[in-house]
Amino acid sequence: MKKTTNLNAPLSHSIAALGHTDSLTICDAGLPIPDFVERIDLALTAGVPSFLQTFDVVVSELFVERVLIAEEIKQKNPQILDALLARLNQLEQAQNNQIQIDYVNHEIFKEQTHSSKAIVRTGECSPYANIILYSGVPF
Repeated sequence: MKKTTNLNAPLSHSIAALGHTDSLTICDAGLPIPDFVERIDLALTAGVPSFLQTFDVVVSELFVERVLIAEEIKQKNPQILDALLARLNQLEQAQNNQIQIDYVNHEIFKEQTHSSKAIVRTGECSPYANIILYSGVPF
């Protein structure tokens, strides 16, 4: 049995299969997921697992170079954004790199998810709790 935090086999496999600049999306329960992108559905019920819990597990295994977030989160969900930015700051320290943070309109964000290797659906039921993580290399 794995010793790391992530015990979900499809999620672990998706992270391990990412190459440099490949992307993985973590989303709330409402984000549309295209049929042609791998769906890793973790949602059990409203709030379980949360967006931030899922983010924490994913970044425990993924070296992050850049992220994409919907601009609307600033106005519609500042609590999640503040917590997310704090976690990204901690991740920068742990990885010893600077993570580029880009914001785009939510419609553009949804289009960008089409390029993700996988989309991880959480039970989060708060608006715009979505992020696209771009894989970096730790060397």
